[in-house]
Amino acid sequence: MTQRVYSVVLLLCLGLMCPLATGIFMDKLASKKLCADDDCVYTISLARAEEDYNAPDCRFINIKKGQLIYVYSKLVKEKDSGEFWAGSVYGEQYEDHMGTVGYFPSSLVSEQHVYQEANKTVPTT
Repeated sequence: MTQRVYSVVLLLCLGLMCPLATGIFMDKLASKKLCADDDCVYTISLARAEEDYNAPDCRFINIKKGQLIYVYSKLVKEKDSGEFWAGSVYGEQYEDHMGTVGYFPSSLVSEQHVYQEANKTVPTT
C-alpha cells in the first residue's frame, strides 16, 4: 500500500515539473519586420483603431475603436498569414494599457500620421 502511495506521489511531482521545464512555444507570426531603426524602438506612425480587437494571446494587445496606437514595426507578410503591426496604445484615458507593446491586425487600423519610413528589414526573434 505505501509503495503505491509513493509511486502516485512521485508521478504527480514529475507531472508538475514537466510544464515548467518544457514551456509553451508559439509559432512565429513572421520571420522579418520593417522598422525605422535596427532595434525597432522609434515610432513609425500613429494609427487609429477602426474596430475593437481582443488579443488571442500574450503577443497581441487589446485595442478599442477610436484608440490611438504608436506603431513601432510592421511584420513582413508571409504566405497564409495576416498582416500584423506592433505598437502600443496612446492616450491618458487608456493609461492602464500605455507602454504595453504588442501585435494587432493592420486591417483594423488607419494610419493617421507617418513619422518616418519603415525601411529597415530586421529579423524577428
